[in-house]
Amino acid sequence: MFEKLDEIERKYATLEGRRDSPEVAANHVEYTKTVRAMKEIAPIVEKVRERRRVDEQLAGAKELVATPSSGDELHAMALAEYEELRSKKAAIEEDLRVLLLPKDPNDSKNVVLEIRAGTGGDEAALFAEELFRMYARYAEGRKWKVEVIDRSEASGRGGIKEIQAIIEGEGAFSRLKFEGGAHRVQRVPETETQGRIHTSAATVAVLPEAEDIDIEINEKDVRVDLFCASGPGGQGVNTTYSAVRLTHLPTNTVVQCQDERSQIKNKAKAMRVLRARIFEVERERRDAAYAADRKKMVGSGDRSEKIRTYNFPQSRVTDHRIGFTSHRLTEILDGRLDELIDPLVSHFQAEKLKEELASKS
Repeated sequence: MFEKLDEIERKYATLEGRRDSPEVAANHVEYTKTVRAMKEIAPIVEKVRERRRVDEQLAGAKELVATPSSGDELHAMALAEYEELRSKKAAIEEDLRVLLLPKDPNDSKNVVLEIRAGTGGDEAALFAEELFRMYARYAEGRKWKVEVIDRSEASGRGGIKEIQAIIEGEGAFSRLKFEGGAHRVQRVPETETQGRIHTSAATVAVLPEAEDIDIEINEKDVRVDLFCASGPGGQGVNTTYSAVRLTHLPTNTVVQCQDERSQIKNKAKAMRVLRARIFEVERERRDAAYAADRKKMVGSGDRSEKIRTYNFPQSRVTDHRIGFTSHRLTEILDGRLDELIDPLVSHFQAEKLKEELASKS
């Protein structure tokens, strides 16, 4: 697996020279591609250089260990340093094995987040709103920006039927991509007089935001409809045609945005979601295996198709994919999601590593 390392270092040096050339600096698309390519391999290059430094230190320590010494204490110190450096090198090589796994090219992208209430009536709508708050608080903690694109309020006791938002931040997709699926909640509703626990569900979809260099949408393929926004916002919102609905005619993909008072801003936001959805369609077409996974991600919103359960009476959150349980429900719903995300990332990295090693054996 490590045979590629010299080649990766050479590639990084080439990219550095390319980035600094006047021709690329003057071309936004090429400059963006080059910088992105450098970011993808920079952690590997850093580890390779660290490994080289440790190798040099190991050579010196090995020489000291092999040299006859008049003092046993000095020899013991040299031996201890040698063993420590060997352990350090092994850890670096383990990190490199993970870094050399095939990368998801979308890991550095922003996220288009879509949450919908599933089965469970009012409780499902309330839970959908709590899930959105959870992700918004997580984004806030990481200094990411959250922009709501469209929000459909639920009738009854409040909550939301569905919401779409864009989360902007370095590595947002890499951290949130495993959140897609059906989330189940178990608790006693406020209106429940018998104290019975009800089970409801909401679905989460996490899409990478496509950039201009990823996909191009022809304007003649998009129908633009304008309408009066609904909901809070005052007289101006409800009486001016500021809300925008975009329909991509070739795929019949529909996106609307009424979050802003400005028609231009709403159209720009809606176009970002439209581009992400069409990019997702293209990804699925190129990768049939991914398409099958994507269909499983959301399912029908039925309670049985859960990836995670939030149990309020026991203050318990369980991720069913990896059998991980936490009893810090309140903190997790307040946006402290790393406790769940870190084990998921480690699990799927380990699975990839096993597949990679199995394919070479």
